[in-house]
Amino acid sequence: MPWGFQTCGPNEALVISGCCHSKPMYIPGGRKFVLPGIQQVQRLSLNTMTITIESPRIYTQLGVPVTVTGVAQLRIKGQNQEMLAAAAEQFLGKSEHEITEISRETLEGHQRAIMGNMTVEEIYKDRKKFSKCVFEVASSDLVNMGISVVSYTLKDIKDDEGYLKALGLSRTAQVKRDARIGEAEAQKESGIKEAMAEQERMAAKYKNDIEIAKAQRDYELKKAAFDQEVQAKKAESDLAYELQAAKTRQQIKEEEMQIKVVERTQQINVQELEIVRKERHLDASVRKPAEAERYRLEKIAEAENQKIVLEAQAEAESIQLKGEAEAYAIEARAKATAEQMAKKADAWKEYGEAAKLDLVLKTLPKLAAEVAQPLAGANKITMVSNGGKGSELGAAKITGEVMDIMERLPRIVNSMAGVDIAKTMGGDGGGGKRRN
Repeated sequence: MPWGFQTCGPNEALVISGCCHSKPMYIPGGRKFVLPGIQQVQRLSLNTMTITIESPRIYTQLGVPVTVTGVAQLRIKGQNQEMLAAAAEQFLGKSEHEITEISRETLEGHQRAIMGNMTVEEIYKDRKKFSKCVFEVASSDLVNMGISVVSYTLKDIKDDEGYLKALGLSRTAQVKRDARIGEAEAQKESGIKEAMAEQERMAAKYKNDIEIAKAQRDYELKKAAFDQEVQAKKAESDLAYELQAAKTRQQIKEEEMQIKVVERTQQINVQELEIVRKERHLDASVRKPAEAERYRLEKIAEAENQKIVLEAQAEAESIQLKGEAEAYAIEARAKATAEQMAKKADAWKEYGEAAKLDLVLKTLPKLAAEVAQPLAGANKITMVSNGGKGSELGAAKITGEVMDIMERLPRIVNSMAGVDIAKTMGGDGGGGKRRN
């Protein structure tokens, strides 16, 4: 044997014995390095073995001879070291045929023993039970030899006395009798069940019709209730819509009134601004020129007075009469003062119209604000109309009354202060002619 590795396939096992091994080494499906001359290598097949076990004319429990044929599948389990060691002890060096014969004799003996403890009927009717008994008994013996029984099946059972045939005829007659009886009972039961089925069908139909009628009635009642509820909700919705529409219209009217009030307020503000503008125009066109004219006249009077004084002094010096000169100077001074006062009186007379107008115009915005104060402080105005033809309504009535009050103010001012605002603003006043 050459040096090197010894290998084997998965269907066989290596048995290595000799040097370095106190007991054989079993290697199923692998490789091992072997020392030739001092180590020995043997192979053991792990293939599955199919065995046919035939037991002819074996008397059963009741003395009826039968022939039984069974088929068994055997193999040596290489993964179990104990079973592999037992198989090596029993079959190492033997061929697969010799192993099969030894196993067949063992299985046949167990098969004969099981047949003697069972009746023909038990073997024939319950083959599974027979196979199980043979398998369990044979496995306990073969496992000690390292062989595992993969399966056992009862292949055939027969007899030479016609027992099984007679048993089959009796059973066949019994089956036929039972079949006729069963057919008659089936027909009877079929008729009964058919009648019961028809009755149940009719009962179910009537019950279904009743349920349909009840459902239809419930549907109609619920539909009527739903329709009533829908109509009620629709009426409530319509009423709520009308109410909301009325509220919306009322709000629109109130907003329109507020807009009109705001418009009238803006008009009043515009009028106040116009009054301020006219006041400034009056201040620029009347009062300022009047003050300038008054200042000019005063300066002229002062110059004339100074001139007269100087002339008087010069004349007094010229005549060298101190007393007369002083008297003359006093007279001249008095005359100049008188003329100055006269011119100043004329200036103040001309300025009086403008001053009065200035005071009146400054007071008019305050009067307008006082007149509009109640209207500006009102949050809500309720208007009642008698419906007369041509009568004003709403904000027009209120603003009309305010404008009537403002129209009366110039006449009241004229009657109380003697100042004609329209005439003075028109430029026809006496002060204007005097300035020209």
